[in-house]
Amino acid sequence: MLIIGTIVLTVEDIPRASAFWTAALGYRPRGEPSDDWVILDPAEKGHWSGREASIALSVTGYPQHYPPRIHLDLYAEDQSAEVERLLSLGAREVDWQGYPEDADWVVLEDTEGNRFCVVQTGPFTADR
Repeated sequence: MLIIGTIVLTVEDIPRASAFWTAALGYRPRGEPSDDWVILDPAEKGHWSGREASIALSVTGYPQHYPPRIHLDLYAEDQSAEVERLLSLGAREVDWQGYPEDADWVVLEDTEGNRFCVVQTGPFTADR
């Protein structure tokens, strides 16, 4: 059986992106970042092979594509508080016209332009 080990995000500035994602998710660098690569692990992940997904930040030199073909959904019990916290860390709101009236998500982008959604979940449930 496969598990997601690492989700790789393309960035231009490793220190800036690493600061954002470690503060946003409470992740920590697995090791010393290089000029073009760092892996961030959940704090509770004891070994690289653990089941918790990591995030890698990679400088590739390729431009971002819009709309992106993949993005993260981040679940929040208090969406508005998390959106405000992420904006204070450097996230930006995406001016997106595609929200339905009953949308339970907000589209943001990180300091590098990688889009992600903050999804209102209430108490976390197995179906989300």
